[in-house]
Amino acid sequence: MRSLDLDLLRCFVTIAEEGSFTRAGDRLARTQSTISLQMKRLEEQLGRSLFDRSPRSLQLTQDGERLLGPARELLRLNDVTLAQLVEPEVAGSVRLGVPEDFATAHLPQVLAAFTEAHPLVELEVTCDLTLNLLERFRSGAFDLVIVKREPSAPLEGVQVWREPLLWVAREGFPLREFDTLPLVVSPEPCVYRKRATVALDSVGRRWRIAYTSTSLAGAQAAVRAGLGITVLPRDMIPASLARVTAETDLPQLYDAEIALMEAPGLSGPAQLLAAHIRHALERASADA
Repeated sequence: MRSLDLDLLRCFVTIAEEGSFTRAGDRLARTQSTISLQMKRLEEQLGRSLFDRSPRSLQLTQDGERLLGPARELLRLNDVTLAQLVEPEVAGSVRLGVPEDFATAHLPQVLAAFTEAHPLVELEVTCDLTLNLLERFRSGAFDLVIVKREPSAPLEGVQVWREPLLWVAREGFPLREFDTLPLVVSPEPCVYRKRATVALDSVGRRWRIAYTSTSLAGAQAAVRAGLGITVLPRDMIPASLARVTAETDLPQLYDAEIALMEAPGLSGPAQLLAAHIRHALERASADA
């Protein structure tokens, strides 16, 4: 009987999840050539082609699709078994608060990698507005929070992400036709809403709140419908929306700054998650 190599399966699953040999290498801390060699070995062992490759795309073959589910289950059983035998102390729950937009764009792979490494740790993730997260954090509701940070405010926590904030609208939105600029924003309190209104006030540009949504998806839908413009970090702008160019004379916005805050007396699992988030986001921010 032949046996499957779990290291090769982990490489295969990571490529399938990332959609890229390069990103899989970054996640596994291996070079792209090593990733390619491991996939060649796995395909030779199986006698099957697992990926259809082209210069612009990477897709699973039919055999690759058939392998993906069983491979994930084998890796899960392996990780749980090792955690129970080798790291029995790394268990418990961690309460994490995070803004919805950041959770949607940047955290899924970061948290997935953590749960792969520590399957006995239960994550309780809550999405909310930054100021609500801070209030609940100070009342003891969270072990860790990831929050949007104002440059002018006292600097709490450790910065783990920074990127430009940009004005965003649907393609062809007639911006110059509005004497009073319609804004699509989150409810108060919201850091990006405040950034937008303060910036417009600083240049004397009139504005009004045209649409308020508690969800990122709802705000993006309103902008796509042409109800107004909004503010988003550069990496969170979907392909269906367009950046507003500098020629429109809208004021420049401060960068989005994201910080990680830790409650006093963190448990071992919470300390591990904090270190993992810092490392993963700092590396991703440096590569952006």
